[in-house]
Amino acid sequence: MTTMSESRMRLHFLSLVLLCCVSPSSSFTFKYDYSSFVACGPHQSQALTEFMNEFDSSHCNLSDPFNGVWCDNSTGAVTKLRLSDCLSGTLKPNSSLFRLHHLRFLVLIDNNFISSSLPSEFGSLNRLEVLNLSNNSFVSHVPSSFNNLSFLLLFDLSHNELTGSFPLVRNLTKLSLLKISNNHLSGALNPSCSLFELPHLRYLDLEYNNFSSSFSSEFGNLNRLEVLSLSSNDFFGQVPPTVSNLTSLTELYLHHDQLTGSFPRLQNLTMLSVLHLNDNHFSGTIPSSLVNMPFLSDLDLRVNDFTGSIGFPNSSTPSRLEYLYLGQNHFEGKIIEPISKLTNLKILELAFLNTSYPIDISFSSSLKSLMHLDLSGNSISSDSLGSKSVIPTNLEILLLPGCGIIELPNILKKLEKLEFIDFSDNRIKGKIPEWLWNLPRLTSVFVPNNSITGFKGPMDVLVNSSLKNLDIEKNCFEGAIPILPLSINFFEASYNRFTGSIPLSICNYRSLTLLKLSNNNLTGPIPQCLSNLTAVSLRKNNLEGNIPEAFYTGASLQTLDVGHNLLTGKLPRSLLNCSSLELLVVDHNRIKDTFPFWLKALPNLQVLILSSNKFYGSISPPGRGPLGFPELRIFEISDNKFTGSLPTSYFVNWKATSLTMNEDGGLYMEYIKFTSSRLYYNSLEVIDLQYKGLRMEQERVLTSYAAIDISGNRIEGQIPESIGLLKALIAFNFSNNFFTGHIPLSLANLKKLESLDLSRNQLSGTIPSGLGTLSFLAYINVSHNHLKGEIPQGTQITGQPKSSFEGNAGLCGLPLQETCFGTIAPPTRQPSEEDEEVLNWKGVAIGYGVGVLFGLAIMQVIASYKPEWLVKIIGPNKRRN
Repeated sequence: MTTMSESRMRLHFLSLVLLCCVSPSSSFTFKYDYSSFVACGPHQSQALTEFMNEFDSSHCNLSDPFNGVWCDNSTGAVTKLRLSDCLSGTLKPNSSLFRLHHLRFLVLIDNNFISSSLPSEFGSLNRLEVLNLSNNSFVSHVPSSFNNLSFLLLFDLSHNELTGSFPLVRNLTKLSLLKISNNHLSGALNPSCSLFELPHLRYLDLEYNNFSSSFSSEFGNLNRLEVLSLSSNDFFGQVPPTVSNLTSLTELYLHHDQLTGSFPRLQNLTMLSVLHLNDNHFSGTIPSSLVNMPFLSDLDLRVNDFTGSIGFPNSSTPSRLEYLYLGQNHFEGKIIEPISKLTNLKILELAFLNTSYPIDISFSSSLKSLMHLDLSGNSISSDSLGSKSVIPTNLEILLLPGCGIIELPNILKKLEKLEFIDFSDNRIKGKIPEWLWNLPRLTSVFVPNNSITGFKGPMDVLVNSSLKNLDIEKNCFEGAIPILPLSINFFEASYNRFTGSIPLSICNYRSLTLLKLSNNNLTGPIPQCLSNLTAVSLRKNNLEGNIPEAFYTGASLQTLDVGHNLLTGKLPRSLLNCSSLELLVVDHNRIKDTFPFWLKALPNLQVLILSSNKFYGSISPPGRGPLGFPELRIFEISDNKFTGSLPTSYFVNWKATSLTMNEDGGLYMEYIKFTSSRLYYNSLEVIDLQYKGLRMEQERVLTSYAAIDISGNRIEGQIPESIGLLKALIAFNFSNNFFTGHIPLSLANLKKLESLDLSRNQLSGTIPSGLGTLSFLAYINVSHNHLKGEIPQGTQITGQPKSSFEGNAGLCGLPLQETCFGTIAPPTRQPSEEDEEVLNWKGVAIGYGVGVLFGLAIMQVIASYKPEWLVKIIGPNKRRN
């Protein structure tokens, strides 16, 4: 290769063995024969150089021995190319890549192909035997031209954003491995699907897509399969008996689907080592022969409707099961005795078994290899937790939440390998014994929601422990915050009775990432040193002073909640350094400042709550355009002294305009994900929300929750019609202000709205009839305005109390006693589909300058109707030359 090319890519590789796997592991190995490299021909070198120049390749890790290029011994043509985590840019159809017609091996993984569809030109590389394009953010569908790659042995499109139906692969008859998992493919896999015409297929992974069909009996045709994953789709119905044809299967993943019926017929699958059927609707009993399958080591049957018991292992051929998950079924008989015979178990999960008898934990004493035991949600026999009881000494993780336990069992003293314990939601009283902290490997202790009053021993009893994660939330701890070990990473102590100030020793905890001390009786200032944290919650204490500037010197902070304290001063401008900030809550303090328009520079801010402070001035940005804050979903600034009016375009370009925000289950504010060993612990912020006329403390921000509350200020003028763009809005409160004009017609577009409060303003006109069509509207209050006419009739409105409409002298109709005497109320037209299209267009037009020009052209077509509020945003029509 030329010197110039050598500067861009490394021409030295080890021979490769490409191992493709599905979670948790795979025995499937794909081997490929690699010849030694030689110098590449000049034309090929030029094509490669041009290809690299099409992208930003400054992040290429060319020290990785697997990145680079191989060329053919005799011709010098490029035959193998691998670039991982190298390229950033758009892969275009005219890319120089598609001039490398001799490629047999092409691996482009973990790149950043921005807004790139899969080019159909890949189909011209018809000598390819290995094609791996995984984890590149490719969008759109899979072109039919890929069906031209008839020599393909391995084809991987996993972890992209691909849509459409199952790709055409009929001509890929040599294919041995096919992975298209973690995309958005949909539709049915019917008997005519080209998938079932691949006779050599050994590895098939379709998991995490949107396929929806019955489990086709045609899968039985793929009788060379060794690994099959159809999990996390919408496959439904029974598993057909033809699955028993797949006698080479070693791993079968059918979890997180909608499968029903009895246990599948798997008796012929004697090579099976991994079987995951969890999170379906299987019922009936588990075959007694299952645990005697000769190679089965990983069995997951959780969250189904299985009853009965499991079979006893055959004494002549002991079970090889190492991982067994049976929780959340409906076992009626005793299943503990046969499980105690599975002596090779390493992980055992029996959570929420719904059995009618307490479990004697000593059954596990025979499981000498057991490292992970989960008995969550079961009743545990108190006798089995005594000091004379025996449980496996190899235990590393012990999960006993919700088991009715009244004290930390002494048997823990013997578990010197113990790393993680969870005794949450029990009835433990008194103090945590001192011996617990002497366990040499203990890193994580979770005991929330008990009645524990403190720690036995001196104040520094924890200092020399190996503790990294401690959760003592919702107990009865008193006195000062304990002195923690320097290794602490996660400390959750909310909802206790701690007093005094936050100790300055906390500044020494360099590993601390999450600190939650809310709902205690702490006083004094916030320490100046908490700069490297991911989440801080100090709400509902009696903390004083300013929010310190030095608090926010790093970019890792995601959650900051200091609401309900006695804080004064201004919001620290150093918050601009917190580029990862998602939630900022400072409500119910004494902060005196203007509205923080500067926070819109934070790209991830989703929740902003400033309520009940001394904020003042206008909340309209300079230039009176849209507010900004594109990711904002919860916006509460109630009970301050904000003034001024809102421009019509105020709510344009908010993230809450996205209809897709709710389609996948909605906004679930999961702010902190903490990982310890093999487990995840989710900490979701507590927020006070004004909802349906009541202020409620939400321990978890509601699914699909998007809310705006600017009540209790001095804001005047009209309510912006652009509010109708916020399609995901659940709660909307503009009460106790000085708003005038009409209630926006566009409110009828908020199909998910549940709570609407416009009371105590100076609104006039009629109530839009479109509000009567909002099927989720459970609370409405328009009292104490100047409204007139008939109250729209609809189930959601007529069911409201009279107080929701009183104080409007001109209103009549139910639920008020005043009748309309048969007169025709002024018309209250609801927005048409045309209006909605204009609203949707406007959201784009304001956000993008080019969209304005396009929108003006559209307006020429729909000039028959142009609402007054839209004219105010974009101006009258102008003729283009």
